[in-house]
Amino acid sequence: MSNACVIGLGKSGVAAARLLKREGWQVILSDRSDSASLRQQQQQLAAEGITVCLGHTPNLDSTDSPQLIVVSPGVPWDADILNRARELAIETIGEMELAWRYLNAVPWVGITGTNGKTTTTALVAAIFQTAGLNAPACGNIGYAVCDVALEFRNQGAGSRGAEEQRGKGSNSSHQPLATSHSLDWIIAEISSYQIESAPSVAPRIGVWTTFTPDHLSRHKTLERYYDIKAHLVHQSQLQVINGDDAFLSQEKLNNWQDAYWTSVKGKAFLNCHPDLGTYIEDGWVISGQEQIVQVSALRMVGAHNLQNLLMAVAVARLAGIDKEAIATAIATFPGVPHRLEHICTWQGIDFINDSKATNYDAAQVGLSSVTSPAILIAGGEAKIGDDLAWLQTIQAQAAAVLLIGDAAPAFALRLSQVGYNNYEIVETMARAVARAAELAPQYQARVVLLSPACASFDRYQNFEQRGDDFRQLCLELLK
Repeated sequence: MSNACVIGLGKSGVAAARLLKREGWQVILSDRSDSASLRQQQQQLAAEGITVCLGHTPNLDSTDSPQLIVVSPGVPWDADILNRARELAIETIGEMELAWRYLNAVPWVGITGTNGKTTTTALVAAIFQTAGLNAPACGNIGYAVCDVALEFRNQGAGSRGAEEQRGKGSNSSHQPLATSHSLDWIIAEISSYQIESAPSVAPRIGVWTTFTPDHLSRHKTLERYYDIKAHLVHQSQLQVINGDDAFLSQEKLNNWQDAYWTSVKGKAFLNCHPDLGTYIEDGWVISGQEQIVQVSALRMVGAHNLQNLLMAVAVARLAGIDKEAIATAIATFPGVPHRLEHICTWQGIDFINDSKATNYDAAQVGLSSVTSPAILIAGGEAKIGDDLAWLQTIQAQAAAVLLIGDAAPAFALRLSQVGYNNYEIVETMARAVARAAELAPQYQARVVLLSPACASFDRYQNFEQRGDDFRQLCLELLK
């Protein structure tokens, strides 16, 4: 029996370990951390025959070193342990690459970008599922792709392709992984961390939503970050690209002459022939010069969501989905949790969860999308990036800013430097929500917005946990 080591006891790592175990590997799952919750997982996985080593880094120089190493996305691709594995010629891949090896007979939609990819992924999955296709949303959203592969292998499923439809399906991106012995499409949100460790993944349709500086503490340079994203899209048979993105539109002549481009500004702004474009004209989404759905059918707020809508429609039309299914899915799509998610209305004030806004650009879009003046809650684990547009939007839109987490002192300094002084360092989410409830009536603010512009790892396991904390605190106000 061959030995495999999975590094990282997150959702992706656990899914990879279970898939490898099912395929006959002897699996050790290793994580440098140790906690009560991890020890509980350790016991559960031990019952499944998977050894979990906590507070542990694998020894690759031992006599029983693994033949395969699979890493979770959170493990840096240039970590010392992985560099040593390459020196020893131990095959080292990411969880996404492992899943691809079992799912490459199924057509994929691979969606990447700095911002907008989660909403676009969820909307694409909703459209495909409304059309009757078994097309789970997975990857950086919902399920790990190895979970889908495991279910697929357990079912003994074979793909029939997107041209076959079964009748009415769920429009939820969190439907059960396999409702029959068929898997029609994989709808995968793929982050730069996942692309980096999955060089073979080649989607049928690749989507690039936006490109702005992010994750530079890991990728080091903007050029490296761009090259990682571009690799996935180049690998794709068909490419859908946001033509309104300032950076991506400049790249058209060099790299993307055959792509399908989108533009909310109309046909004249496309970077391709109108037959290959998806755009807005007279209140309609037009794709291939055919009216598909009225823009007013979309329930999500924010101008940025119009671009997400266009990319989802472009993908659906390339997959052969009829416009009736597209229109139905869009009209009933509620949006995604943690991205401008309306939590409650308390004393006439809307509390909105935008915890998914983990960088300056996403937070700037979030604040621009809500009614002003707003009370903004921001902070967490700061990222490298250009904060100027975000700060300008705060000056124009925010009645007050409540700062939480490790970034609070640095954010306070930046706000002072641009002449904005109506901020408070409150440190915790609980204090932020309570203080926002006090301030909003004073400033006649109709919105309290959590849009952190930061990663969550200073206080939370992920942005979802941060958003859930905000939600719970807001709902307690109603009591």
